[in-house]
Parts: sequence; structure tokens; C-alpha cells
Amino acid sequence: MEKQPLVRVVAAVVEKDGKVLIARRRKGDKLAGKWEFPGGKIEPGESPEAALRRELLEELGIETGIGSFICESSYQYSHLSVRLLAYRAAWISGDITPAVHDRVIWVTPEELSEYDFPEANLPVIKRILDDD
Repeated sequence: MEKQPLVRVVAAVVEKDGKVLIARRRKGDKLAGKWEFPGGKIEPGESPEAALRRELLEELGIETGIGSFICESSYQYSHLSVRLLAYRAAWISGDITPAVHDRVIWVTPEELSEYDFPEANLPVIKRILDDD
């Protein structure tokens, strides 16, 4: 397989009332229909925490407080290689208004295995379940 460009991304495990927020990628996206922890690319010179705050505001319209680091995951998809950094996050304010997803829902950690996630998210789910 041809080596794909490496993309550094961040993902948030946004927690509220014992549940976590997950979002489904909309049609037309490379991973359309897959569920994920919201987040996005880290821009040059940006810290992972700053990138995550920015992405959650842009993608969901919410202000968040970024908490502890959960884990790092790497995966090579057919179209790119991802290095994902996952953090816990707390929803501070704003109404969830998805800009790049077609659906967002709150689920319990135990329900995460019922949803189809991209491979790079799977170690994050495992860590969440191990921590609970």
C-alpha cells in the first residue's frame, strides 16, 4: 500500500450526565455514515487543546473546557494516515448545531460498541470503557 500523508487530529469525549457526545459523518464524506468523537485537524503552530476548542466551536457551535488526555491512536486508512489525540471535554455553553455531521447524539459509554466508528476511534472507546 502506498504511504499516505499523515494528518494530526484531535477528538473530544464530551461528557454530560454520564453520557458522551458522538456525531455521524454526513453523506459525501470519505467516512460517511461512521460515528465519531467530534474534533478535527490540528493546524500548524496550534496546540491540541486549542485545536479541539476551535473545532468544537466550528463543527458544533459549543464552547468547551478541555480536560485530561485520554490516549493517542494511529491508523492508516486508504486515503490518509491519522494520528489522533483524544481528550476529555466539558460542555460549557452553546446549543449544539452540527455543521459537518448529519446527526449528534448522547450515549452511555456502554452503548458506544453499538455504533460503527472509524478504526482510529476504537482505542479511545476501549480506554473509556476500561476507565469506567
